[in-house]
Amino acid sequence: MTVDVPESVRQLFGGGVAETLVNLRRDLHRHPELSWQEEATALRLMRALQELGITEVTRVARTGLVARVPGRTRSGPAIALRGDIDALPITEATGLDFASETPGVMHACGHDVHASWAVGAARLLVANPAERDVLVILQPAEELGEGAAAVLESGALDDAQMIFGGHVDRRFDVGQVVAQAGPLAASTDSFTIIVTGAGAHGARPHESHDPIVGAAALVGALQTIVSRRLDPAEPGVVTVGTIVAGSASNVIPDRAELTGTIRATTPAARTLLGTELRRMAEAMAAAYDLTASVQLSAGTPPIVNPPQIAAAAREAVTNVLGLDALVALPNMNMGGEDFAMYMERMPGCFMRVGAREPGTRAIPAHSPAFYAAEGALFIGAAVLAECARVGARHPY
Repeated sequence: MTVDVPESVRQLFGGGVAETLVNLRRDLHRHPELSWQEEATALRLMRALQELGITEVTRVARTGLVARVPGRTRSGPAIALRGDIDALPITEATGLDFASETPGVMHACGHDVHASWAVGAARLLVANPAERDVLVILQPAEELGEGAAAVLESGALDDAQMIFGGHVDRRFDVGQVVAQAGPLAASTDSFTIIVTGAGAHGARPHESHDPIVGAAALVGALQTIVSRRLDPAEPGVVTVGTIVAGSASNVIPDRAELTGTIRATTPAARTLLGTELRRMAEAMAAAYDLTASVQLSAGTPPIVNPPQIAAAAREAVTNVLGLDALVALPNMNMGGEDFAMYMERMPGCFMRVGAREPGTRAIPAHSPAFYAAEGALFIGAAVLAECARVGARHPY
């Protein structure tokens, strides 16, 4: 193993295992596939799992996989581990020797590492099983927020009691892990507001009910929802991303359309922001003698790690890396994660796994320059495998 990882982890990946996992990660990185198109990726991962001697590998959710790794006693509900596998429509600019060979597509969010560390965790659990069966999920379409729901719908996780997962993060060094209770990622709801009035000639605005003026006032008013209706201790976002109205410079149109996103970190805040957005839109429209139609579209829920399962993850991190490896999230992540869908069905813990070589810069995910340090592959695999063992020992 040429990567810099603690000796406690290095010892787990001898006998050519490290090289096999690195080759898998690099192969996936070279050949990225977009959401719901992960056919070659699924075949490559199925082969990797079968080479471990795992006989129960099932295709689910179109392009996903679930592998069952037998436990020591095989009694009681299973523990689930999740890795995601899809890439993004971004042209890679990393300069890596194993950069994407697919034009306009790259693993800019680390899912090549997530998929590989899930296989690595399966390898460690074959060698040293948990008390109960472990379901290793290789999930498609996370970037669309659709894959987790499809995996759940397949029924493949019906006997799972809890779930663990993680995400590479270049804000942290390799060997550091965030495994804390409480909010870790935001909900990702979206909205469309159609403001309707009455059109007229641009030279005679008094003959109109101008939806553009009303929409402009509404954009500013929506910002007061977070600043005046949400508890200041809770992060929240209401962003208007598009405004579409009008067809000519001298015509007042009869409608304007606004779209945007709402982000919240707790279920209560999520409900509040949606309710207040609807109330504000309708009230502001009425103030300008307009009407407003509001459509809220539910995205992924927030991730809120429950204390007991987070404690199991922290125990696992400590067992593998020592207590000093645990670090705190410096600020709330307002991005979304469809791992939250699993946590609506069963308790779970989602972690952030350091993916930066010490002394190097923090490259943002979804950037053409993003890559995860190879050491994160082994840290993630070892921690997730230990999460399954710890989780299987406790009747949460």
